[in-house]
Amino acid sequence: MKASRITAIGLVAAAALWIASGHFLPHESGQGRAAVPPGGNHPKKLFRVAVIETNEVPHARKLTISGRTEADKRVTVTARTGGVLTELKVKRGTAVKEGDVIAVLSDDARTAQVAQAEALVTQRRTELEAKRKLIASGAIPRLDLVNLEAQLKSAEAALAMAETELARGVVRAPWAGVINDVGVEVGQAAFSMAGRELATLVALDPMLAVVEVAERKLAGIKVGDAADVRLVTGESARGKIRFVAKTASQTTRTYRIEIELPNADAKIPDGITAEVAVPLAAAPATRIPRSALTFSSAGDIGVRVVGANDTVGFVAVNVIEDEQTFMWVGGIADGARVIVQGQDFVREGQKVEAVVASEVTATAR
Repeated sequence: MKASRITAIGLVAAAALWIASGHFLPHESGQGRAAVPPGGNHPKKLFRVAVIETNEVPHARKLTISGRTEADKRVTVTARTGGVLTELKVKRGTAVKEGDVIAVLSDDARTAQVAQAEALVTQRRTELEAKRKLIASGAIPRLDLVNLEAQLKSAEAALAMAETELARGVVRAPWAGVINDVGVEVGQAAFSMAGRELATLVALDPMLAVVEVAERKLAGIKVGDAADVRLVTGESARGKIRFVAKTASQTTRTYRIEIELPNADAKIPDGITAEVAVPLAAAPATRIPRSALTFSSAGDIGVRVVGANDTVGFVAVNVIEDEQTFMWVGGIADGARVIVQGQDFVREGQKVEAVVASEVTATAR
């Protein structure tokens, strides 16, 4: 027999004897072994969260809305009579006062019509005075007195109409403002001038800041309240609310709010984008980091808090004012421990280890 075959048979026999020894040799008693606990005797480590202790204070709320500036008054000045435009006293950007001449139209016999009407009035008045004595003496019937008085009043009315027509030849500013546009040139024909738009006049003092407020945010906004306005150019102004609409827009369901701003130097232009901050009544609120907000399993927005027994709870909140990194919210009890780190990794009812946040603080302004 070859040596390799003898070696193989020996290995098989040795393996068989080793397996058989497990059945026939005595086992170690359970008392001789070291007892290994199944692992349940080691306490489970609690999840650690960072908390802050909140402070509820009366917070002066502020409603910030985007809008635009708008001229207080705007009118298109038109010619109310015929004639050739002979003089144009203004150009774009001209500041005018009430009553200043904007344009002059050709006379077109209007002065002559006034003179004719004046002569007729003088004639009728003279006739009336001359015949009044005759009527008193009975030489002329008393009925003629009524006719003469009617003729005089008719002549006076014709004179007033002629004088009004003459005054229409000079176009004046109805109130103080700035000429924004001029749509005519000197020498335009008479037949096209009656009713023609001559210039656009706007009043820049005061200037209005106009915003549209949603119906849910309308409460607390009152006429006479102060408001701060910041223009897109970086300039700021302070004014008062002068109008709060009582009827909503049919398309947007918002309410128009007008803030009157002093603008004697005309630095605030018409139609520029503006941000209006309207102060509202103070309300109890808590200032927390924006990152502390989370959602419950039901989809409500709020914060997770740690109770007295270190158990996680959820508190729904309502946002009062939104800042860049912090938010003022209502609904959190004073002195509550709000989770600001780790709130998204725990659930309501879970016991946690709460530690004070070292870097995140929430203090009232």
